[in-house]
Amino acid sequence: VRVLPPREERGAAVEERRSRPEPPPPAVERSAAGPGLWYEKAEPGDRRLGKVVTIAKSRKFRDHHGKVLLEGHRLIKDALEAGAVLQTLFFSTMGHLKELPQAELKRASLVKVKFEDIKSWSDLVTPQGLIGIFSKPDHAKMSYPAAHLTSSLPLLLICDNIRDPGNLGTILRSAAGAGCEKVLLTKGCVDPWEPKVLRAGMGAHFRLPIIANLEWESLPSNLPAGVQVCVADNKDPSAQAEAVSALRGAGRAGSAPSNLKAPVKPKPKAAPEYEDEEGVVDVCIPELAAQYYYESWTRTPVAVVIGGETHGLSPDALHLAASTGGKRLVIPVVPGVDSLNSAIAAAIVLFEGKRQFLQRHKQEDGREMLPGAG
Repeated sequence: VRVLPPREERGAAVEERRSRPEPPPPAVERSAAGPGLWYEKAEPGDRRLGKVVTIAKSRKFRDHHGKVLLEGHRLIKDALEAGAVLQTLFFSTMGHLKELPQAELKRASLVKVKFEDIKSWSDLVTPQGLIGIFSKPDHAKMSYPAAHLTSSLPLLLICDNIRDPGNLGTILRSAAGAGCEKVLLTKGCVDPWEPKVLRAGMGAHFRLPIIANLEWESLPSNLPAGVQVCVADNKDPSAQAEAVSALRGAGRAGSAPSNLKAPVKPKPKAAPEYEDEEGVVDVCIPELAAQYYYESWTRTPVAVVIGGETHGLSPDALHLAASTGGKRLVIPVVPGVDSLNSAIAAAIVLFEGKRQFLQRHKQEDGREMLPGAG
């Protein structure tokens, strides 16, 4: 028969065990990769490796934990040079470390893994064997390349409901190439830190400020004073009946109807409200002056709104444009073509805007070139 000690003694013993310090974790074997640079080898079943897939696939996880995943040498190097904070770097060969800024690597956890493991996690066709987990970058704390800052134009881009990752990444790349001052993404756009957006952006995320998840009410506070907002739209300026379609998101950014007549320029005014078959009254939208995209529309500064193919421009975008005296910019297409891809439309309009800015500056002062002319 087992005799138990009094309850008071048992309680004291339990408290003593609870107060004992936890045994230290097993020592991690670390190796030197260079002066002041240490790394460890991943063991089978390392839990950190499972986070890679979670960060890559879950926007909720990225937002909640403030982490993003970057893959490939060029993207990781661009991020480090722009001041993004690296937390953990998974690499398969020592050569990867030699090609990256050493000072930034010293402040991160470096983990050497087998290339086969990275290949199984990566969704790239040809993985490079390099994956980094970064703190989610804050555009206000980034150090963008001096070349972009000196080449920046008073040209901004607003993305309205761009939901396709490939399209958004391509749009960001075009915005960086055209010398946009910054890009604003409204709520409804795909997460700019989604892996497919990052790949299509080709480093654009670290060349110009990208401000995401904005409500339309707060968007004006992110625009410079005196800005004029223009929209890329396909609405025939002579067809009043298409106002109903625009209200319901039928328009597609960047395209133009085949029967486009000479642009008319009415004064901005509110279109009448329309009632559908069920008697529900749609909100009214303003009528904007319309012109072809290659006609003069740039002034300092100017912002261009690009809508997604599915929903087109939102009424909020049109109201913002009307409040700033903006216009609708139409890209004419041949008969039978429904619309242009939003990324293509953005590139056409942005680079036309750049051309107009450069031409205007040359006319004002032929001796100097506006930054970004090269």
